[in-house]
Amino acid sequence: MKKFQFISCVTITSIALLLGCDSQTPSTTEGDSTASGEHVHADGTVHKDHSEEGHTHGAGPHGGTIVDWGGGKFHVEFTVDHDKQEATVYILGDDEKTPTPIDAEEITLAIKDPSFQLVLEASPQEDDGEGTASRFIGNHENLGILTEYEGSMSGVVDGTPYSGNFKEVAHDH
Repeated sequence: MKKFQFISCVTITSIALLLGCDSQTPSTTEGDSTASGEHVHADGTVHKDHSEEGHTHGAGPHGGTIVDWGGGKFHVEFTVDHDKQEATVYILGDDEKTPTPIDAEEITLAIKDPSFQLVLEASPQEDDGEGTASRFIGNHENLGILTEYEGSMSGVVDGTPYSGNFKEVAHDH
């Protein structure tokens, strides 16, 4: 009987430890991360910690798919113009909206299906400083295929390599 009570006690304790205690999320200010791994932006929006795999972003300011570079240091937006067979990638700040010029001449785009790789060349926007760009453009015949692309974007900024995976999703328009 004592053996049964001991096993029951251990089982109940183990379950309690696995489930954890119900705790309130601490209040946060811009730049704080909550205990649940969420990040509060200046506009009040809350995102999962950028180091977590699988968190999502809304559509970017150009209607494209956004991914993180460097745990949210940069956000990179992928867009495609099927008629022009052209991909454009925008470098954005941690707010996912502000163009953020980087000192890079190119970004590499690798698409899974149909499988191809493309180098996007720097195409500075009007407010980008000399020798920097927040926009990168490249053409490939496979970009004329109407599909939701999946792949990765990579580049080197100030000697640091960055990479991020993306997957487009169909829009309701």
